[in-house]
Amino acid sequence: MTEPSEFLQEIWIVDDDRGVRYVLAEALRDAGLAVREFGEVASVRTALHEARPALLLTDVRMPGEDGLGLLGELQAQAIGPVIVMSAYTDVATTAAAYRAGAVDYLAKPFDLDQAVTAVQRALADVPARDAPAAAMTMPSHALLGDSAPMREVFRLIGRVAASDLNVLITGETGTGKELVARALHDESARRGKPFVALNTAAIPSELLESELFGHEAGAFTGAVRRVAGRFEQAEGGTLFLDEIGDMPLALQTRLLRVLAGGEFYRVGGRELIRGNVRIVAATHQDLATRVAAGQFRADLMHRLDVVRIELPPLRTRRSDIPLLAQHFLAAAAQQLKLAPKRFSRAALKLVAQRDFPGNVRELENLCRRLAVIAAGSEILPGDLGSAAASGAGHGEWTDALRDWAVAALADGEADIHARAREALDQTLLQAALLASEGHRQHAAQALGVGRNTLTRKLGASRTRRR
Repeated sequence: MTEPSEFLQEIWIVDDDRGVRYVLAEALRDAGLAVREFGEVASVRTALHEARPALLLTDVRMPGEDGLGLLGELQAQAIGPVIVMSAYTDVATTAAAYRAGAVDYLAKPFDLDQAVTAVQRALADVPARDAPAAAMTMPSHALLGDSAPMREVFRLIGRVAASDLNVLITGETGTGKELVARALHDESARRGKPFVALNTAAIPSELLESELFGHEAGAFTGAVRRVAGRFEQAEGGTLFLDEIGDMPLALQTRLLRVLAGGEFYRVGGRELIRGNVRIVAATHQDLATRVAAGQFRADLMHRLDVVRIELPPLRTRRSDIPLLAQHFLAAAAQQLKLAPKRFSRAALKLVAQRDFPGNVRELENLCRRLAVIAAGSEILPGDLGSAAASGAGHGEWTDALRDWAVAALADGEADIHARAREALDQTLLQAALLASEGHRQHAAQALGVGRNTLTRKLGASRTRRR
């Protein structure tokens, strides 16, 4: 076999797509690197009898043998580094690539400058690289999305999961922070141990210490027996602390000591307990702002924020909404033991146009309502209005109004503004009269209009109904 040093600058590209091979090879050649192209795994295996690459880039899914299988073989022979390329950027595929020894993951379509930079970085890191881990089969996850922001999230999960580093997950309420925490656990070496979650904002402050660290019998009124806390329950596994930004300052101090030394006492106890737990924390708040306001310890923030994964709000990744909506609708039908339903093209388009201030959780709730409320097997635009109305609150009724307007305009209906305004007036008038038991003066005051205005609108309504 020819010595690898004679091929130190040769980069091998393995991809069944000739176009991808061509543009990537040209970009690397422009960067001063020698490149060799392969259309399938078998050709690579034959070439390895005579030469070794300085670095190999491989696609994941190809006819015949896939890139992950090739990656495993290369790592067993200490050939690398290897960069994986794929249009499939789910958590399982990304994590499997890193676990099998990939040094980087390029999501297709990728920026050529980014690809060249990744190759140069990998080549520069070769002398310090450790021996890779063996390939493993990864479980599937509820995290879904093919948008650029979610691809980056999957990439981070895959890269960080195998480590024991503490992770801070940030993002708005409802973006799926616990799903990311579970994925980090499931893709780690701790996956056979417990995953324990605790919402620190949902536990009264006086009980939170006992929830975390447990208590001894007699530690306080009502403590009739020893109880293990979440740290003990998660031994060897992962402890997920949700809404960490709301943790009381006094408890922050104790948590910091545990993170620093890995030891703690139960409430009322004298036995020093040493724990082996990975901490994943999450918050929708800006911890730096809370630190500046004296509401969060800076040293605790730095302990937790070793690696940060920021989840994008749903409105910034609208292209993922159809995929998520169809998944949630099918899941709801299965969980609730209902007949399967599907979205019409028009309804799915309307769903994708919504802002969803409650993010993925709000979308999931909408799909669950549709699975129950929609009469037919196909979700139509009109069904969205009734589903939104059934779960309306804090201004969500405007979503139903918008859906109605979009559908009416699509059908070529006329006088939409006048009809909508009339319906709004009548709905408010009827609600105000009902609330005031028919007293017009009180109804007018509640609505902020004059009694004459209310009487005139009621009279106009009766005239139109005749």
